[in-house]
Amino acid sequence: MSAFPAVELTLCRALNRWGARGFVHWFFAAVSRLGDGLIWYALMLALPLADGWRGAMASAELAATGLASLAIYRLLKHRIRRPRPYTRHKGIIAHVPPLDQFSFPSGHTLHAVAFTAIASAWYPALALILVPFAMLVAVSRVVLGLHYPSDVAAAIAIGGLLAAGSLAAMGLLGVFPA
Repeated sequence: MSAFPAVELTLCRALNRWGARGFVHWFFAAVSRLGDGLIWYALMLALPLADGWRGAMASAELAATGLASLAIYRLLKHRIRRPRPYTRHKGIIAHVPPLDQFSFPSGHTLHAVAFTAIASAWYPALALILVPFAMLVAVSRVVLGLHYPSDVAAAIAIGGLLAAGSLAAMGLLGVFPA
């Protein structure tokens, strides 16, 4: 085993052991559950109510990027087919049931990063809440034994690229978020 996978597995095991503690388990399971979509759907519903047409435009961009994220995430999951860490390594436990079979990339993290970047571009004050939440979603996926750190890192990159592409497209259409 090369140095990188060994370090990654050590980190994965250490974070997963931390997740076995009562409050830590409860906290990250709740964060992960909210990251299933509840926060993002609520945000998409709230923005038009709070800010009319501008909020509807932001919600439309969030929804479109969410669909693109879902398509890319599913394509990668079923092409790469990386097993989840708890299925391959002793000492790693799935603290919550997974939504699907494969590990790469983390869909929760990919969506959290893309949605956070877009919502924060439209409404910079939301970054104060959404950035820490997205970071917690990313950490939760490893703590709960469902992903390797590299699954989360790749999802951060993909989510960031999708958000950047979406925001650039909106700029080309003459819709400026900030």
